[in-house]
Amino acid sequence: MDLASIAEDLRILIYGYGLKVLGGIAVLVVGRFVAGWLRGLTRRGLGRAGFDPTLVPFLSNLVFTGLLVLVLLSAAGVVGINTTSFIAVLGAAGLAVALAFQSTLSNFSAGVLLLTLRPFRVGDTVEVGGVTGTVREIGIFLSTLATPDNVRVTVPNSSISGAIIKNFSAHDTRRIDLVVGVSYDDDLNVAVRTVQDILKADARVLDEPAAVVAVHEMADSSVNLIVRPWVKTSDFWPTRWDLTKTIKERLEAAGCSIPYPQRDVHLYRVDASNAA
Repeated sequence: MDLASIAEDLRILIYGYGLKVLGGIAVLVVGRFVAGWLRGLTRRGLGRAGFDPTLVPFLSNLVFTGLLVLVLLSAAGVVGINTTSFIAVLGAAGLAVALAFQSTLSNFSAGVLLLTLRPFRVGDTVEVGGVTGTVREIGIFLSTLATPDNVRVTVPNSSISGAIIKNFSAHDTRRIDLVVGVSYDDDLNVAVRTVQDILKADARVLDEPAAVVAVHEMADSSVNLIVRPWVKTSDFWPTRWDLTKTIKERLEAAGCSIPYPQRDVHLYRVDASNAA
């Protein structure tokens, strides 16, 4: 055995592959450090931008994972490994996974949009996906609501993002819409003044925007008034219920009546000889 030949082969092997391996290790170490630094930078930037706390760690970890994959591919390239076929396999595997989890990914993307765009927040009262309730949790895949009778409802995020969203808590004020019917025989001026006095006496009714009380239509059995006061959102339902009760009592005390739906039936006597 020629020791000189073996030493030469080892020297060629070390210089040929050892430096590449060291280079690959250096890429891994530096890349891992840079990926971690960028993850922290992303987390701080998203926090300052006001992103939802649920979304911040997920997006920062997503950035970190994506950078690690690039670092691994770069290190493999430095060592001399052909990464073209590896990338093709990853692409095919990613496509297969995406097709298999299509509905899940749809909920995921919708969850990211909800957490980013924030059409509603936890604690808001909303109508989404055919469900009305108070938002308890906005997750990556599902959102949870509590209905007024305290039933827990879980709605897929894709059903929310693809539908109309009504947020009843988005603004500080809301308008109450009431329709009050009085008899055709009643004095409309008395009815309007009575309702206006009720609104003025209720401290929860806001001065601006001004409340509207007007004769709206002549219906089948009554003349209908529209009553539209503005209140704080938190006072909406208590004020609506109280106004409905007070308006009925005060209108009756003022001599106005709230008629029931009715029909007039007219009977005509027909002579039997004419009927024949």
